[in-house]
Amino acid sequence: MNNYFDVYIVGLGGQGVLTIGELLAKAGLKKGLPVNFYPIKGMSQRGGFVQGQLRFGRESVGPSLPSMGADLVVSMERSESLKGVKYVKRGGEFLLYDDTWFTTAVITKKAAYPTLGDVQKEIREAGAKLYCLSGDSVPKVDGVPVHANMYILGALLSNTALGTLFTLDEIAAATKEEFHENAKSNIAALEAGHASVLETV
Repeated sequence: MNNYFDVYIVGLGGQGVLTIGELLAKAGLKKGLPVNFYPIKGMSQRGGFVQGQLRFGRESVGPSLPSMGADLVVSMERSESLKGVKYVKRGGEFLLYDDTWFTTAVITKKAAYPTLGDVQKEIREAGAKLYCLSGDSVPKVDGVPVHANMYILGALLSNTALGTLFTLDEIAAATKEEFHENAKSNIAALEAGHASVLETV
């Protein structure tokens, strides 16, 4: 197995983007895999731009993921997906969680918001294998919606090449270590995502 694997994660503050990156980095280090994790935040508030770049298996890498360098791109918000298009390799995988967050400019009609079809078209034109989850697709456990970021992480493990690098048990162990008393709900979300079957769009 080739352990060189690069991931680009993008979304907005409050969506748990960096949590996904932190858990993957923690799990990688625990199994002795070289990991470089570069988190980047825009405005330090809920709704501000957030991205994470993860590079696995390389002892020495540059400070930034190159264009068309990601084996996997994960987007937590529709319009932010456009930032990830330039990073995905041809033949790489792209998971789009179609959550929609409208800025003041969009609400006041001073700026346009992309349609889902337009975003999907750009991703496919980049040569990526596209999976799409609707914003309301996250299930409930005991009547409560699970954490979307953890659900997506579980789905990535069972539906994309990320699952060749990590097992569900390895990510669950990292989750327990990270969240302690709050681990139960996060692991429930992780397991629900892992049980999902995604189809390409």
